[in-house]
Amino acid sequence: MREFNSINMRHCINCCIHLLPNDLNRQCFRCRGHSHNNQKCPVCKGENRIPLYADSKQMKLLAVLEVRTDHSESWNGFFCLKKGKLCSLIFGLVIMTLVMASYVLTGAKHGLLLIPSPFHYGAFTSNPSLMDNESLSDMKDHYQPSKINISYVKDYPSIKLIIDTITSKIEFITRQRPGLEELRKQEPHMFSVIPNKFLPNSKNPCWYEEYRGNTTTDPYTTNSYALYSKRFRTIFDYLRKVFWNHLYHYKDKHYRLRCLPHFYIIGQPKCGTTDLYDRLRLHPDVRFSAIKEPHWWTRKRFGIIRLRDGFHDRYPVEDYLDLFDLAAHQIQGALQSEAGKEHSEMNNIIIGEASASTMWDNNAWIFFYDNSSEGEPPFLIQDFIHAFQPNAKLIIMLRDPVERLYSDYLYFASANKSVEDFHEKVAESLQLFENCMLDYSLRACVYNNTLNNAMPVRLQVGLYVVYLLDWLTVFDKDQILVLRLEDHASNVKYTMHKVFQFLDLGPLSEKQEALITKSPASNTRRPEDRSLGPMLPTTKAILRDFYRPFNTKLAQVLFDDAFLWKRT
Repeated sequence: MREFNSINMRHCINCCIHLLPNDLNRQCFRCRGHSHNNQKCPVCKGENRIPLYADSKQMKLLAVLEVRTDHSESWNGFFCLKKGKLCSLIFGLVIMTLVMASYVLTGAKHGLLLIPSPFHYGAFTSNPSLMDNESLSDMKDHYQPSKINISYVKDYPSIKLIIDTITSKIEFITRQRPGLEELRKQEPHMFSVIPNKFLPNSKNPCWYEEYRGNTTTDPYTTNSYALYSKRFRTIFDYLRKVFWNHLYHYKDKHYRLRCLPHFYIIGQPKCGTTDLYDRLRLHPDVRFSAIKEPHWWTRKRFGIIRLRDGFHDRYPVEDYLDLFDLAAHQIQGALQSEAGKEHSEMNNIIIGEASASTMWDNNAWIFFYDNSSEGEPPFLIQDFIHAFQPNAKLIIMLRDPVERLYSDYLYFASANKSVEDFHEKVAESLQLFENCMLDYSLRACVYNNTLNNAMPVRLQVGLYVVYLLDWLTVFDKDQILVLRLEDHASNVKYTMHKVFQFLDLGPLSEKQEALITKSPASNTRRPEDRSLGPMLPTTKAILRDFYRPFNTKLAQVLFDDAFLWKRT
């Protein structure tokens, strides 16, 4: 808008209206005179505008009124627009906008609007350096929406075609294990801290490490678990108080006992791992890490606290070992005891760790390891665990992958949860997975960080056999116990006996066994999630078709048709 003043007003009185100061709201002078020319007027400059002035000063935006002029006729009159009417007009427009927005949102939610959903996404970027340099929050930008529309009302045939394409591309190819020297090159610090031999008289992989601090030194001052989480500070406060009492003194040097877990509960999320953990830690011979799910092997050692927050400083292996100090103190007491009976009892203690991400989450590899294997990670979590603990025992709890996915959605979705929303997220995720399978191998898609962060629901977590086969490339089958949540829920006592036998735990008294097996189930579905009811039948049918070939292969590997989940 051009600047004017009171002098210019006098030169253009035929097209401008000047409200007098003493009669601001009532009196208006209309334009008059037929000789006025907008093109020659120094104020109008050829624009068909009528600026409104008050007290010889130009008014603000809300006081400017633009009117189209008709060059064939002169203005016969002009009426002032009062401030009250202007406010009413604006208020009415706001109300109308809100009503229209409410209608659009309601229609979209119930599938009443014919608006295409951008479910289909383009292929992956072929530039690894671009993926390495991008932020985690921008990963969905690799996918461009297409014009394909999938409605949860009549979409089964369309999605079935997508599933058929995925199924036709499935190949279970054995991966090549990396050598020990290759692993050393990737994690030299880890290999410098963890020895290749452990104490012979302990079930757990334990060793003595020289402690170079003094009595005034806080051994946990730099522990990242304590720094980043207030929940764990109480645990570390206790460890500080008792730390010095548990050091071993030998030849003017101080040593601390370090331990790794004897067994791992490695997966899967929303499959009952929390309930298994809660029951197993009631066993008198079992000790767990100070934190139920450290997620060190999969996330913290790469500096991932939450995927949406990007990367932080990497947690060193010492921070992870600190989590087993409580158990190490008890084991050390057994090792140093001169009483044979006490030594025998305490030496039965075994340490466990229960991060449900250990089995499947290798998302960070693309940022740290060389991407020269056509999208497949050259190193997996199990490669490093096996390098240090070739005799480790692994427990896996699984459930029907269809129900697992719905439970996962209900647990992690933050707002607007509904069976319709779940259906659309499944459809979108399937199309993303299909696009990946058109260009990459099954393993590359399952471990693809960009794809996994783009999918609205975690379809890949239910592809159990893909992960299991990769674990079986480094661990023997008798080192892995695979359970079903459905069996655990129907017969807790039977499941726990299988676990006790697998871990070589001693017999329990009736009272101890009752405490473990009759405790209420842990981490059950929240009441507000139960109110949503089951998923749509169409969604269930789609997911059954998608997971069927993977379940079939899993049942073959385990020689157990129960893992087909036909009756659930």
